[in-house]
Amino acid sequence: LTKNYYGLKLNDYIQNPLVIQCADKYRVREYIEKCGYSHLLNELLGVYEHAKDIDWNSLPEKFVLKWNFGAGMNILCENKENLNITQTVKQLNKWEKLKYWLPYSEMQYKNTPKRIICEKYLDNTDELGVIPDYKVYCFHGEPLAILVMHDRGHEMKTEFFDINWNSLENTNKYKEVKEPTKEPSCLKEMLEASRSFSTPFPFVRCDFYIISGKLYFGELTFTPAGGLYVSQTKINGKGMEEYLHIPSE
Repeated sequence: LTKNYYGLKLNDYIQNPLVIQCADKYRVREYIEKCGYSHLLNELLGVYEHAKDIDWNSLPEKFVLKWNFGAGMNILCENKENLNITQTVKQLNKWEKLKYWLPYSEMQYKNTPKRIICEKYLDNTDELGVIPDYKVYCFHGEPLAILVMHDRGHEMKTEFFDINWNSLENTNKYKEVKEPTKEPSCLKEMLEASRSFSTPFPFVRCDFYIISGKLYFGELTFTPAGGLYVSQTKINGKGMEEYLHIPSE
């Protein structure tokens, strides 16, 4: 990692109100709306301070629960009749106690008011398996590369593209796909949204899903992999870290 990126993690992120807001999976929705992209937001079904506040009877058959202050704290419910609510509440309570920011100094999460959000379950009707993630790496308001992740939580596969959908060398530790993913019809919209979202930030990764050709906003990620890993994939002959420029004081 570069000295510039460490400076962002440890100094800027804890005192930048917009970074703190946009790292919050709930409060980022307001930012996306202000950018003019409310149509990309998934439907919000509920917001709760604690697991005990959830009205399970009011939820539909399918839904997603997630804590707003980090990654990996998600409950995907495909059939409420089969959901063990007692165990789900226990797991949500366990996550609530986490100091998620601490292990990797992800300071943007330190002072986040903890909330559980419930969103509509996005059905993947066009493809088999887990919905692919489209992750747009942006530096100083410009998208530079797109990471596509397949089968998350199972046998993860990844591929990298430039913004013109040319394949890039994939240096990630995960398997590569057998056949490259076709350019999505909403690529232009994805890149335009990423430019809008990333304009105030030296670096941010804009994450999306595509369901039946429709683009959905996922989240804004300021410290991918805890900020401990920088892809060695070259973009126009330069490493990603070379695109990050922080003026010295």
